[in-house]
Amino acid sequence: MRRVFLPSLCVMALAIQSTAETRQAGNPELRYYADAYADHYRVPRPLVHAIIAQESNWNPNALSNKGAAGLMQLMPGTAEVYLVRNRFSVTENLSGGIQYLADLMTEFRGEMRLAVAAYYCGSRHIARQGLRYRNPDVVSYVEAVRHRYQLDLHEEADRDSPMPRKGQ
Repeated sequence: MRRVFLPSLCVMALAIQSTAETRQAGNPELRYYADAYADHYRVPRPLVHAIIAQESNWNPNALSNKGAAGLMQLMPGTAEVYLVRNRFSVTENLSGGIQYLADLMTEFRGEMRLAVAAYYCGSRHIARQGLRYRNPDVVSYVEAVRHRYQLDLHEEADRDSPMPRKGQ
């Protein structure tokens, strides 16, 4: 019995790790839709990727304890404003979430830190405080998104500039 259990446990651990890595890297279909909506709403792709990674770790079925749902963790009120009927629908969630992010980018005149902070806690508070916001949760969230954004920018640059092969 012990011999059967141990290999099964190892296989299960590898499957969990593989699933987490796949989700972190982003399913190609999810990335395709995220990129398409980012381009449509003129939001930088790396920013969209960073928000999705931070909000749901690319899990379209994510549900927070506060009621946010889907890839971009839309709250019911935000979903209603952006005509999202099914927050777990990949296309509806991405369309609504990215449109919301685009509106925040416009509201905060392209200042990504403020738009990201407002995405996390709402624009009213951020509009009042501006870059002086000090809530540790908001600061931590903005820093995490900034870090993911920079990683995605570097990965994108690496993909776009081919490395010469050995002997070339």
